Amino acid sequence: MATAVKLYGPPLSAAVSRVLACLLEKDVQFQLIPINLARGEQKKPDYLKLQPFGQVPVFQDESITLFESRAISRYICDKYANQGNKGLFGTNPSEKASIDQWLDAEGQNFNPPTSVLLFQLTLALRMKIKQDENLIKQNEEKLEKVLDVYENRLGESRYLAGDEFTLADLSHLPMTQYLVNACDRGELFTSRKNVGRWWDEISSRETWKKVVEMQNSRPRRSA
Repeated sequence: MATAVKLYGPPLSAAVSRVLACLLEKDVQFQLIPINLARGEQKKPDYLKLQPFGQVPVFQDESITLFESRAISRYICDKYANQGNKGLFGTNPSEKASIDQWLDAEGQNFNPPTSVLLFQLTLALRMKIKQDENLIKQNEEKLEKVLDVYENRLGESRYLAGDEFTLADLSHLPMTQYLVNACDRGELFTSRKNVGRWWDEISSRETWKKVVEMQNSRPRRSA
């Protein structure tokens, strides 16, 4: 029986949940090893040997150790190509290139404004840091421009990289969920016909529902 891969980090982390969704899509057996970020466990010497930047997640599969959630997800798709969702990272060079293109768009264009909004609209309040209204407005405008591009693209194809759900779509799940639910910015997505339809479809996948269940089953620290 194959040894389960190891994933270090809390399910509530967007990066960790991205990898969890990929593991579930690929039907890969895994062991989730919790890391308490509030207690700084990610900065301890033993952990820094695995992840020198002191962030989550860390992924281990036999003799290989990886960090950065998108790189981990690509590895999982390639290593376990013949199981689970076989087309998650494409089956030929042109499909992979298209998926990579939209993965890069997510990381470089979608993730930066969503990360700022998540911090300003939720984390800043918990940390008792004053919200920067100008920064919120600027990043909402940046995100709207990105979503306008997505709206056009999703009018041409069912998903970002084509007519099948892929890693390009999966990678958007964690931060979009936080924007829609925790930040009350769902209208940014639902006000766009194609983006709204796309979000409804990808967030309804059984694999993502399982990730959300894992997030909800973890006790939150009280304020």
